[in-house]
Amino acid sequence: MAERPARGERAPDFEALTDEGTPLRLSSLRGRPVVLYFYPKDSTPGCTLEACSFRDAFPRFESLDAVVLGVSPDSVRRHANFKRRFDLPFTLIADVDHAVAERYGVWVEKRLFGHRYMGVARTTFLIGADGRVLRVWDKLNVLTHAAEVAEALHGRQR
Repeated sequence: MAERPARGERAPDFEALTDEGTPLRLSSLRGRPVVLYFYPKDSTPGCTLEACSFRDAFPRFESLDAVVLGVSPDSVRRHANFKRRFDLPFTLIADVDHAVAERYGVWVEKRLFGHRYMGVARTTFLIGADGRVLRVWDKLNVLTHAAEVAEALHGRQR
């Protein structure tokens, strides 16, 4: 598995299906900043709070010409339902085989009640218009995180 890309490194390119079932390549978004946030599972309490936080902050991202992409191992269908249910205005990426999470070093061993399993470590990458990582968050509060990312992006564009 790859290590997480660090600040200043080129963000690993990928192509994956969106919640609409169409392929999206990260490099096709060059010229615009990208908020790439990885989360474990649609419709779980923490992931729903985080998604709704990005939804509520979305006008700020739009005003900064930024693209928001949520990535989890859920299927296109689950993503479409999650997006519709919570009126999410941004794209969700179906990383069913966790290839994108692995490229970003966020597919990790986790523990729950003494059981070990592989899953997504909740992590956000702010990627500049040039395709380089501007910042990485891996310790975050799902309620305030989106506003923090928007503020960091706003500060970079001043």
